[in-house]
Amino acid sequence: MSALPTACPAPTPDLAAYDLLAPQLSGGKDSSVMLWSFMQDAAAAGVTDRVITYHATLGPLEWPAVHVDGTRYPSMSELAAAQSAACGIPPERHVEVARPAFLLTEIAAYGRFPRMGSPYCRKYAKESILSSAWTPLVRRLRRELGRPVRILKVMGLRADESRDRADHPAYRNVLTNSARVVDEWLPVKDWPTAAVLEWHQHAPVPHHWTYDSYPGADDWRGTSRCSCSLCVFASKRDLLLAIARRPRLAALYAEVESARGDSFRPDWRITDLITASRQPTAPDPGIVLPDDGPDMDLLEQQVRRALQKPPRKAVDLAARPPSGPTCGGCTAGTAAP
Repeated sequence: MSALPTACPAPTPDLAAYDLLAPQLSGGKDSSVMLWSFMQDAAAAGVTDRVITYHATLGPLEWPAVHVDGTRYPSMSELAAAQSAACGIPPERHVEVARPAFLLTEIAAYGRFPRMGSPYCRKYAKESILSSAWTPLVRRLRRELGRPVRILKVMGLRADESRDRADHPAYRNVLTNSARVVDEWLPVKDWPTAAVLEWHQHAPVPHHWTYDSYPGADDWRGTSRCSCSLCVFASKRDLLLAIARRPRLAALYAEVESARGDSFRPDWRITDLITASRQPTAPDPGIVLPDDGPDMDLLEQQVRRALQKPPRKAVDLAARPPSGPTCGGCTAGTAAP
């Protein structure tokens, strides 16, 4: 089945053809360089007023802020907001969205961890919640424009990260219906990792501390990725570092694994990774987080309540969150392209 056409029949999008330009910020190194590159194009096209940045937070599963030697190093959510502000986007045009239930709670309720062939975590924690955040704006613009609203979702995925991302089209349509046309663009797909790290030497916003061996080291010898702290798709070294840095969170994952009987990954059980993280050959975590905040307490309570019930047969990805921030007050794209 052939892919649906994008709004622009070209290898790259004409930004002026879209009503909403929606960069997705993780707070990581790639989203920072993506937004900087994208905003240059948006400024050249004269459409910066149509840009609203979005961060789908994972709550306590994200890398948090830390205080070390009198210095505070920001969280992923804080960096996402800072990246947006550094590119000249007003704070009211940066939207953070979240599910009422944390992702690990959903995993505990479902009874199975995400897999390469079934990465439902992306749909649950990011894609569907972002789509819901656009809905109020889509409803308003649909009435004003008299046609489906054109949205360009902009992401920082790069070919260097994995074979799957190397095969990912740089510009494609991901949804077309009577209300909206959503295209996806990866403006820095072909940036090599070395170029990203070089750009960060003079970046307007610092990179997240987890990339370093120790907060403030600025050596890029920590985790290679800055996503979900214990991502099932991470490298073994990243997982060993994350487990050593966040032992309380790792123990909660092990609790889910033990209760549900599903291995964290087909090749690695989290209990075995915890053991491996304590070996002399394991990477030095540099810092161990207490993870003693209210969000972690809430996550623990949610997960244990979920484990008291039989696992669900399917993840309810279609359900719209009953609460949470949306962009209902946004004013981008009030003029047709």
